[in-house]
Amino acid sequence: MSSIGIIGLGYVGLPLALTLASKYKVFGYDINPERLKNLRLGIDDTKAVSSNEFKNVDVEFVETPNLLKSCDIYIITVPTPLKKNYLPDFSFLEQATMTVSNILKKGDIVVYESTVYPGATEEICIPILEKSLLVLNRDFYVGYSPERINIGDSRNTFKNISKIVSASNKSTLETIFNLYQSVLEAKVYKAPSIKVAEAAKVIENTQRDVNIAFVNELAMMFSKMQIDTNEVLKAASTKWNFLDFKPGLVGGHCIGTDPYYLLHKSKSKGFNPILMHSARKVNEGLPIYIAKEISNKINLHKIDPSKAKVLLLGITFKENVSDIRNSKAIELAKHLRNSGLEIVIYDPNVKGNLKTLTMKKIPEFPTNSKFDVIIFALKHKQFVNISPIKFLKKNGFVYDVKGFLERHKRIYRL
Repeated sequence: MSSIGIIGLGYVGLPLALTLASKYKVFGYDINPERLKNLRLGIDDTKAVSSNEFKNVDVEFVETPNLLKSCDIYIITVPTPLKKNYLPDFSFLEQATMTVSNILKKGDIVVYESTVYPGATEEICIPILEKSLLVLNRDFYVGYSPERINIGDSRNTFKNISKIVSASNKSTLETIFNLYQSVLEAKVYKAPSIKVAEAAKVIENTQRDVNIAFVNELAMMFSKMQIDTNEVLKAASTKWNFLDFKPGLVGGHCIGTDPYYLLHKSKSKGFNPILMHSARKVNEGLPIYIAKEISNKINLHKIDPSKAKVLLLGITFKENVSDIRNSKAIELAKHLRNSGLEIVIYDPNVKGNLKTLTMKKIPEFPTNSKFDVIIFALKHKQFVNISPIKFLKKNGFVYDVKGFLERHKRIYRL
């Protein structure tokens, strides 16, 4: 092969581009000029990739599609978010596919890594590629290899996470298999069809969503019974086949998004998955549930809500990342603010001001301040050594969403 073009240089595309560039000539394309400028300097502002990983690799970062014409394999890694009505938003995928369609030539292979519902590659992407007037499996070929990047995880990286590959015909499957296997330490698995690979990806996060919803519901139930959920889970985990899931906020652009793609496709075929829908309802409703719990505790502790000062620790969508997209911690903050509480946010992973929120974000932990309520929304590594009790006012309390603090009469867990 002559060279590989990576379309989209976010959390998925950038590690992929740098890994492939250890053996192949790679062009990285993105529509964000500022991001390209930083990448050329070896800077990843998302901090998913270190500056050392840019060394000794052959990547040319480009913002002009025509500079990709020499590529014979294109890998599309753009986001697939949700619209406001929770329906799939394929606008980025369609735009990226059209970009490739305009420069597609005979013999080229287009591989998709973006998360979609089963059938989307064939129903949405291939028709756009065929606008090039080339014919699938005669002039060009298509593959699907779902991404499995776990943002903020330094142990499970692109190189050592097993990969699924699929393609529009057997010879293309072998080509894609050999490409990924040549740079990965983990095994590459050949799926029998593109639809199977698409379905495998979307159920991975849907399965986690259902399991987390179950323990979130347990936490709500045990709270009414005055039982410590963490202690229950600890005891139950002594059984060899007990699944270890913890309560918490479920946001982001994977677990909080992928189930809606599967729900949408399933409903279009006349089947309404009740369990998946219920899990989404539980997890979507958790921020307002926690906000009500905190309001109840404020009354219990005889704190004046109009004068209460609340410190919220963690605003990203998951621990140890800087991404605030679809953050349920932000939703929690908004519910608390709407109930009249004064909110102060501390998150060392998020730089700059939160322009969309009318709440104060402080750059350092307020060691000289005391609060009526301290909320641990996330388990950032920077929070592990914080002793919250000494930062509480006389009647104050702590609400621990992730359940990682030791029990205390003034500490409540979800």
